[in-house]
Amino acid sequence: VMLKAYPLFNPKITSVFGGAEVDVYLLAKELAKDERFEVSCIVADYGQKQIETFDNVTIIKSLDFSRTPLSYPSKLWQAMKLADANIYFRKMSSLVTFTVGLFCKVKNRKLVIRTAKTSECDGSYIKENPIRGQAFKWSLKNSHAVFVQNKKGNGAIEKLKISPIALGNAHHITNVSADRKNTILWVGRSSEVKRATLFLKLAKQFPEKHFTMICQKGSYDKNYDELIKQANSIANLTFLKRVEFSKIGEYFARAKMLVNTSDTEGFPNTFIQACINSAPILSLNVNPDNFLYEQKCGYCADGDWNKFTGLLEKLDKTETFKELGKNARDYALENHDITKLIEIYKDTFINLNSTVESA
Repeated sequence: VMLKAYPLFNPKITSVFGGAEVDVYLLAKELAKDERFEVSCIVADYGQKQIETFDNVTIIKSLDFSRTPLSYPSKLWQAMKLADANIYFRKMSSLVTFTVGLFCKVKNRKLVIRTAKTSECDGSYIKENPIRGQAFKWSLKNSHAVFVQNKKGNGAIEKLKISPIALGNAHHITNVSADRKNTILWVGRSSEVKRATLFLKLAKQFPEKHFTMICQKGSYDKNYDELIKQANSIANLTFLKRVEFSKIGEYFARAKMLVNTSDTEGFPNTFIQACINSAPILSLNVNPDNFLYEQKCGYCADGDWNKFTGLLEKLDKTETFKELGKNARDYALENHDITKLIEIYKDTFINLNSTVESA
């Protein structure tokens, strides 16, 4: 159940999606290659037919974001009945997750949750969101398996006597050339937590270097037009509103490094895409499981701007970004190859399915 994933299945739809949608989209497609599994994905109403099929995945339309939220649970419930699955897989903390969990409880189906960010694992989301947090906590308690992105920082889940399965986001590992590195890259949405304007500040501070920014409009962002205006005024910055997911690899392949300015994230898909394309990572704050230093594939400034800019200069040296880029590629091959990781999901689903009882 991933409501905003439809634009990934159907690139003609240009609506916004995020890393969680990418993760579920790739897993669904890979799982559907195995004839033992019948895979469907419940998405929002984008004006499409009720049921469609892309890459052997059945796409089922549910709620319409333009309608009153009061209609969401019933529309979602109808779509889940139509799917008639033994196992329901949901990523992200929201009332949608609670609805999926309630359906599984009533219909005696299996619920699998995958967390999308650190705050869902360390307890801060539950504390900071009195209603949604408790609903998410209930969903976790009633789940039959929980996948997390990082090995550390899962205290809130472990307190519920759940042993989470730590798996990085899965991607197809493509062949790349390391000889086309000519830009410093930022990829994401314009949501507040991503701190997109800091990348503009960085580009202004280094006018002799070239920067590329791929930035979709974040949900409810009222300042996106101003961001575009500011970006277009910077001579050494190329700004793109959107790039199709199937073509995004071309930009990572040309990146000397990927810059991340977010306040907090789980394990960004962009980190993995950078690693696949031998692009080291420069992060202002985010360093899940300290992997940038343990794997020697980038740097983190721990929120210090002066340190951040100094590390950019260090990482921009050819010998440095080539060495760390090679380490990043090796890391991706070992930890994020979808052909390996999907087998762990399959084993989990097969074990759960063996205990499913008829509703």
